[in-house]
Amino acid sequence: MITGSLRRSAVAAGALMLTAALALSACGEKDEGPAAGQQITPSGGADARLAGMVPAGIKSDGKIVIGTDASYAPNEYLDSDGKTVIGWDKELFDAVAAKLGLKTEWVSSKFDDIIPGVQSGKYEAGVSSFTINDERKQQVGMVSYFTAGTQWATKKGNPAGIQPDNACGKKVAVQKATVQVEDLEKRSKACTDAGKPEITIDQYQGQDQATAAVVSGKDDAGLADSPIIAYAVKQTNGQLELLGDIYEAAPYGFVVKKEETQFAQAISEATKALMQDGTYKKILEKWGVQAGAINTSAVNP
Repeated sequence: MITGSLRRSAVAAGALMLTAALALSACGEKDEGPAAGQQITPSGGADARLAGMVPAGIKSDGKIVIGTDASYAPNEYLDSDGKTVIGWDKELFDAVAAKLGLKTEWVSSKFDDIIPGVQSGKYEAGVSSFTINDERKQQVGMVSYFTAGTQWATKKGNPAGIQPDNACGKKVAVQKATVQVEDLEKRSKACTDAGKPEITIDQYQGQDQATAAVVSGKDDAGLADSPIIAYAVKQTNGQLELLGDIYEAAPYGFVVKKEETQFAQAISEATKALMQDGTYKKILEKWGVQAGAINTSAVNP
């Protein structure tokens, strides 16, 4: 992954369930959220026409092997068993695969290893809240399915008095290799160009670590994708609050090998089918992220 290549974040869960730890520290119990409910499956089952578009090498074993960084709740994260990947992003692609007559095999990976893994053939797809941009499209094929912007959060009451447009001299938490890092670097340069102190950009491997740094007070604020920050605020039970407005909205894309154009088109058509039969809307509403819904899906938009 390259700085500025995509958006990522989350309050992670799993064997290390920081999400649970933060919630427990606030109220003594975990908010299990929609993950506790039954997964939504697509209406009408597999579509024979779409299944026929899947390359033989991918459908031969009846499954799609997917790389994901399961630390990005509520998009993709680990359930309380520390092994099972859950989240709306995961559930949506499961439905896409079902339309194609295939099952899914989810493999947890470091975020910046996923696209190289798709390119090398280790993964047949990457599903990990990848923001679509020109840099990504030069390396892989991307299929749009959602849109998200950036938003900030800080401790309740904003004790540091920080604002997104007035963060000079403050400490800000962010996940490594995301578009938010580039955002902060530009803001910090504007500070120093104006003779003000730079922003201390604390980069963390996982968004769970970045969120925890804000909760603990180590950092004054953090920023990430809008659905992730909203979920973090909810899961920390009042320890955090949203800061400023959502900005720079951009689409997410499912990732496939650049040369797998037919497979990308099949995924796009399956996504459109889910939009038409209502499954797409049901999944997003179940997870409370329907504000990011888009009207159609496209390959390399």
